[in-house]
Amino acid sequence: MADAPFRPFDTHLDEAAALATLRAATAGADDGELFLERRRGESIVLDDGRIRNASYDASEGFGLRAVRGEVAGYAHSTEISASALIRASETARLAVGDGGGTMAASPKGTNIKLYTDADPMADATFPVKIDMLKEIDAFARALDPRVVQVSASLGASLQEVEILRPEGLRLTDIRPMARLNVSVIVEEQGRREQGGMGGGGRYGLARLMLPETWQPMVREALRIALVNLSAEAAPAGIMDVVLGPGWPGILLHEAIGHGLEGDFNRKETSAFAGLMGSRIAARGVTVLDDGTIPDRRGSISVDDEGTPSARNVLIEDGILVGYMQDRQNARLMGVAPTGNGRRESFAHIPMPRMTNTYMLAGKDDPAGIVASLTDGIYAVGFGGGQVDITNGKFVFSCTEAYRVRNGKIGAAVKGATLIGDGATALKQIRAIGNDLALDPGIGNCGKAGQWVPVGVGQPTLLIGGLTVGGSAA
Repeated sequence: MADAPFRPFDTHLDEAAALATLRAATAGADDGELFLERRRGESIVLDDGRIRNASYDASEGFGLRAVRGEVAGYAHSTEISASALIRASETARLAVGDGGGTMAASPKGTNIKLYTDADPMADATFPVKIDMLKEIDAFARALDPRVVQVSASLGASLQEVEILRPEGLRLTDIRPMARLNVSVIVEEQGRREQGGMGGGGRYGLARLMLPETWQPMVREALRIALVNLSAEAAPAGIMDVVLGPGWPGILLHEAIGHGLEGDFNRKETSAFAGLMGSRIAARGVTVLDDGTIPDRRGSISVDDEGTPSARNVLIEDGILVGYMQDRQNARLMGVAPTGNGRRESFAHIPMPRMTNTYMLAGKDDPAGIVASLTDGIYAVGFGGGQVDITNGKFVFSCTEAYRVRNGKIGAAVKGATLIGDGATALKQIRAIGNDLALDPGIGNCGKAGQWVPVGVGQPTLLIGGLTVGGSAA
């Protein structure tokens, strides 16, 4: 039986009293809100046919914020009650001091619905979910006798949000999430390699539990593992690199996207600070952050301050035209908020964050891009990476990559890392494919200790002069 809808002003608080408390906390402030949240989630991990972990978590609480200039007072509690709210207001109020601010304009309301309100966990019973994971295990092993280990995980959550603003505006958003991950380890002649694949989005588990959905994921995880089984040591040196479409956009997200968030630019700690209107990328490069794509992992109907999500152009034909903004940084920079004020939960303060960040397609044929590569790397899968926001320098490890010579894709290479900086890489893009693809729905983004779900994407790209780190000369 599904839980009753989250209605904190019916079950926990009197709305008029809560609004009065919020107004007292934000009197003389520039901005502020009461953010209420209930979150429920489950996760099941099957490892080699056995349940390794099964969990169900539930939490609820509120966060109250009062903003004055560059300072924000924030207090949160897992107890949603009038007394807890009064205590929080007294704490948040400390940031306002004697006041003197002018309350920022309220966000515009929206009726947009980008995803279902239904509980994704209610699509199947626990035994049915276990049986499906066991089917994945059996299916993977039947595909190839070299499979020695299979892990599969299924997760779903429902986040219910209410936002109350000092002028009396109330906004609600109900955000589902589902995800399936498969990992396969193969062994041949004593050598073991791994491949993984996953997917998900803001919809129910039913879509992921269809054989026509999970079987291709298993086949892809196995294919990657077998590719790595025959991979050679990666070369090292400065060379041209072709990035495949879709998930390789994670490099764009990390090396460029964070540098285009408003707070880093307001504080002038980004490599792109002060460059608005300047050419920062090659011609043809257009980058967007778009939180309005239906069912996508990074999409949000409204952000965590109540601003409707938007399709924001950041770079247009190589020219920097926009940053991603929350309300505080937008006000301080004299621009409009862009619907990018996000937080991990009620226990966290909002800040400018990406949603779905991707580069638009160009006109080049992807096969022709690879064929133009004289001596380099074709990278189609990425794992972890590190980025320094202040200078855009990045290091990314490849999970699937190939050596290319004279336009011919050769042996797979193992242990390749791509090293460079976002500002330089943008200007060294030499070809943009016509095959834009978004990732399968697996992205998470960390910033200042907070994690939020995101999406990435790009077409096939040719980038000149990246440093490739490897184990072969």
